[in-house]
Amino acid sequence: MAHFLDLSDAGGNAIAAMLADAIDRKAARIGKPKGASDIDAPLQDRVLAVVFEKSSTRTRVSFDIAMRQLGGSTLVLDAGTSQLGRGESIADTARVLSRMADAIMVRTDNHAKIEEMAHHASVPVINGLTDRSHPCQIIADLLTIIEKGKPLPGLEVGWFGDGNNVLHSILEAAALMKFKVRVATPEGFEPEAEFVEMARDAGCTITLTQDAAEAARGADVLVTDTWVSMGQADSSAKLTAMQPYRVNAELMGKAKPDAIFLHCLPAHVGDEVSEGVFEGPQSVVFDEAENRIHAQKSILLWCFDKLG
Repeated sequence: MAHFLDLSDAGGNAIAAMLADAIDRKAARIGKPKGASDIDAPLQDRVLAVVFEKSSTRTRVSFDIAMRQLGGSTLVLDAGTSQLGRGESIADTARVLSRMADAIMVRTDNHAKIEEMAHHASVPVINGLTDRSHPCQIIADLLTIIEKGKPLPGLEVGWFGDGNNVLHSILEAAALMKFKVRVATPEGFEPEAEFVEMARDAGCTITLTQDAAEAARGADVLVTDTWVSMGQADSSAKLTAMQPYRVNAELMGKAKPDAIFLHCLPAHVGDEVSEGVFEGPQSVVFDEAENRIHAQKSILLWCFDKLG
């Protein structure tokens, strides 16, 4: 049994194995109905409890389809319709769900909640998103990057906008998979120093700048996210500060000619990304979204020690 709260819980070798497995399983499914099980159905009869304290589309659907394809099933709990919403402790919830399900996925706000869930659970716990990190998304992103013919070691990634949970996981991935990240944010919206130092300590080149053009120049991948994350106040001051970091055609033009654009969605087209880039030929956001399924499958198999 292994928890997947952050990418470092798995490590670089395991992430490489996840990506290889995801590529193979995705290829083996060509032409199959999306609800059909993989031939080996490695999680047959397993049940994943998915707990949502934050709303979701891609995380909810991808984990459900991932379990179906692996031969298992899901049980969905929303905070508003479960005892979590009436004050039951996380510790008690973890112990109850461990008796009734084979693994638990949690999508919540405070990272301390998922750490407490993992501490009290006797089954694997997976971080579907917290305010600190979004590791499942980054496995899908890495898979998409590899599919587009870009090796991870030495990759140059440009990030634009808010120094949020998605960026934290990108920096963690850089430390493990050895690529470079240039981060362009307004003053006061930088990523947490812990993640920057982690990547730099691993020998990665991490550049923090307030110049979007500097971050884009020569990049293989340009990445952004919504400027106001779920649950945050919609601050007009923040939105004003973010305006120079919109990924538009001019910014894409500073990257390598074959650069790709990533966004974890949902996107606010016209804010963090222009319509021309979002709908343009360099955008791979819907490949990235589909790859959430294949990423979740490899993560689940790692948690159950069934990779390879």
